[in-house]
Amino acid sequence: MTGLTWEFRLRQAAAAALLFGLASQSASAQDALNGKSLYQNGPVSGGGTCVACHGPSPAANVSGILRGANQPSVISAAIARNAGGGMGQFSGKFSAAELADLAAFIGNPNVTAAPAASLAPASLAFSGTTIGQTSGPLATTLSNTGNAALNIGNISLGGAAAGDYALAGGSCANGAAVAAGANCTVQVNFRPTAAGARAATLTITHNATGGSSTVALSGTGNATPQATISLSAPSVNFGAQLTGAASAVSTITVNNSGQAPLTFTSIAVSGANANFFTLGGSCAAATPVPANGACTVTVQATPTAAGAFAASLTLASNASNGAATIGLSGTASAAAPALTATPSAIAFGLRSISSPATSQTVVLANTGNVAVSLTRIALTGSSTFTIAGSDCGATLAVGASCSVPVRFAPTADGAVASTLGVTSNAAALQVAITGSGTTQSIGIPLLSEAGPIAFADTQVGATATEHTTTLSNSGNAAVRISTLTLGGNQPGDFVTGGTCVANGTVSAGGSCTITTAFRPTAAGARAASLLLVTDAGAQFTLALGGNGVAVAVSAPSLAVTPQSFDFGAVTIGATAPTRRFTLTNSGSAPLTLASAAFSGPFAAVADSTGCAAFPFTLQPGASCDLVVGYTPVNAGGNNGTVAIQSSVAGSSWTIALSGQANIAPSNAKPQNAGGGGCSASQSVNDPMLALLVMLSLGVIVWRRRRGADGNQH
Repeated sequence: MTGLTWEFRLRQAAAAALLFGLASQSASAQDALNGKSLYQNGPVSGGGTCVACHGPSPAANVSGILRGANQPSVISAAIARNAGGGMGQFSGKFSAAELADLAAFIGNPNVTAAPAASLAPASLAFSGTTIGQTSGPLATTLSNTGNAALNIGNISLGGAAAGDYALAGGSCANGAAVAAGANCTVQVNFRPTAAGARAATLTITHNATGGSSTVALSGTGNATPQATISLSAPSVNFGAQLTGAASAVSTITVNNSGQAPLTFTSIAVSGANANFFTLGGSCAAATPVPANGACTVTVQATPTAAGAFAASLTLASNASNGAATIGLSGTASAAAPALTATPSAIAFGLRSISSPATSQTVVLANTGNVAVSLTRIALTGSSTFTIAGSDCGATLAVGASCSVPVRFAPTADGAVASTLGVTSNAAALQVAITGSGTTQSIGIPLLSEAGPIAFADTQVGATATEHTTTLSNSGNAAVRISTLTLGGNQPGDFVTGGTCVANGTVSAGGSCTITTAFRPTAAGARAASLLLVTDAGAQFTLALGGNGVAVAVSAPSLAVTPQSFDFGAVTIGATAPTRRFTLTNSGSAPLTLASAAFSGPFAAVADSTGCAAFPFTLQPGASCDLVVGYTPVNAGGNNGTVAIQSSVAGSSWTIALSGQANIAPSNAKPQNAGGGGCSASQSVNDPMLALLVMLSLGVIVWRRRRGADGNQH
């Protein structure tokens, strides 16, 4: 019995030792991707890399690296035993978790980043809600616990009572991406259409394992009928109004989407300017609105004082969702008719007595806040000026304009003058008109249009389509352009070109062109005027206008990990250690990286798994690895940087680099008893394996002795 007991205990010890050895090598949760980073870049605190001795991938089994596959204790023992060799640089630099990660990568060298999706909570239970009413929203959170972007496909509702639920916001969206470690939310509302338990499912498709995640939705519809009020508009802005004048009537439709009649207890206006408003319509306290019915409230504003005005219209009722409030607002000002004339003066210059009459146009515009009543438009002075074909009527609406063409037909030598006078309920206008007659040969300039020239809305910094105007000479002598320039409010927002130039001439019967283009420098209305004057005194003015549209520009944003790195001690002339720096576009627009400038003994290393050659573009949320090598030539400490420049001026990012350099001894013998780098090769001593061997030998010896004793018996 003694021999059997000893054998049993010996076997138990051997089994326990084996289990302990296996457990000690796989107790921690291993992250092979982190192990890949440690293998390629070395310890977080800096130093050499496994790549230097074992190549870019453990799969090649250089120096027997695969002996450390899923065996952190083997790697740990190799580092401890080879303190004086190549692995001594890693002593104390890897934590137990990092050794487990490193062993996991060696065991799975083809590991790749992947997203992992989780939804919490996995079910949303809504409180009992009256049929036809909408509950407050509940939210679930979609988290990406993986290490690659989680791409959302479609967010949808399904199940027996899917129609009772509705997506109500949140930060998750169809087609959006959730970065590793990040999350987003989905909000859902419950609006039961029938009594009893109502169940549905929220489904989010994605590119993680399983392809989709679901949340169970539940709620109960309560059959108690109640009224529900809703409005066609939450507010009414009456805009610019005249003091003392009634506005147009605004109508708000009030709907009862509940199952019981809607009864009003009061419909009233309150606030600082409540007396400015008059109510009407079919909604009344004495008239209930049936289920699914509607009524109207009309509001008219009659401001009695200048300035901004505001009040609130409140409809109190038995509605389950409470009282409804409508904001009322506007701005009042005193009546102020205003009239402008463009151009403010006309100069026909020198004209031949025998030539046909020429014309220029004055544009009248109502720039006030009330209609302009035109009572008289007439010329005074020389009869050689006449009005022909005006389209101005008796009134001119706010913002409207009309044209007054003025003709000039000289009958004698010499200068003549006239005045165009405009009388209305606005201030009187006068436009001075001049010209000269001659019997000599002269040029007669004429523009192909009188303006104004209106350009299409254009983004700030962009250029609208060019507009072309022709200057012709119908006279019998050349015309010289003495002035061709831009003026007015924003001349810098317009550009000119064409064949017409200042100090240039247009021959008799000839012509030239003037091109104008709109290039806004700011958002909003932009205006200028083009002035052309000839040597004979003729003057032409073209009004130019356009609207600049602001464009939101997302500033480039780049996340660099890590932002600094110490390569540790390196022997001059040895294989250059490398480090991978992850570049991530953390902005909302594509980011083009134009260049990377290196200083010190550091340089980019070509790597098929790294970033593309500069310049290259990163899409929002995308990332790549910039591989940097350290090749010192001088002993001692070395410092340097990588300056990454984007295509947007002023946008750059800097990585700080450092390292030490040692001169290799001339008679030094290679020492790498542990296989070098993170090797688990050659004579690495695993104490657990030694214990198992000793126990096995003990069992063999015991069996032989027992057999010998049996033979003796």
